[in-house]
Amino acid sequence: MAMNREQRRLLQKQGQMDAEGNPTAGARREARAPAQSERVGPAQYVREVNTELRRVNWPSRQEVINYSLVTLVALLFFTVLIAGFDFVFGEGIIQILKLAN
Repeated sequence: MAMNREQRRLLQKQGQMDAEGNPTAGARREARAPAQSERVGPAQYVREVNTELRRVNWPSRQEVINYSLVTLVALLFFTVLIAGFDFVFGEGIIQILKLAN
């Protein structure tokens, strides 16, 4: 099997290959049962959620206002752009159909 240096180093680090590139005796993988997830109660879950929420880097009020304004302006711009294309192409189709009659 052809391996590059990075793969060989990783296998050596994991103990699956010796320095010469030969597989070690314990390199064979054994089938493992799927790991059981540790279940916690509702109270522990709520405590962990609160801990994680305290770690979140929340944006400031000014940042939220700025991001909201940028989003609304972009939404307005693209709405007008699509409405304009719809109107122009609609009128173009109507004119083409009038010429066909």
